Amino acid sequence: MSKVAVVYWSGTGNTEIMANAVVKGAKEKGADVDLFTASDFNNSMLDSYDALALGCPSMGDEVLEESEFQPMYDSIKNNLGNKKIVLFGSYGWGDGEWMRDWEDELRSLDANLLDEGLIVNEEPDDDGIAACEALGAKLV
Repeated sequence: MSKVAVVYWSGTGNTEIMANAVVKGAKEKGADVDLFTASDFNNSMLDSYDALALGCPSMGDEVLEESEFQPMYDSIKNNLGNKKIVLFGSYGWGDGEWMRDWEDELRSLDANLLDEGLIVNEEPDDDGIAACEALGAKLV
């Protein structure tokens, strides 16, 4: 059985909704899934998981959230090995630059990024929820 960690930060609740849908999609495919906020996850936990779904909304000038998510991410990004990884997050402005930058960084680190990051404008609708569930299923 695949062991998956879904780790996210959410300011408005939109990325949290996405995280819960990613969890649902992975569980429906038979994975053992744990859900964490960024402040509750750290590098010492990586070895317990085969796959990671990382979720963070676009903040400020299209960057990752800087007080909780970015420090957690910085602590794990060089230790991802061959773990399967997907990215997701919501945005309210811009065109997804923060997600493209995030993907590019992980690719430069030779991370096993399974797909393009999933971005949803504001609160996910039914199609957005379905896309999140499908993203979670890819991790299994």
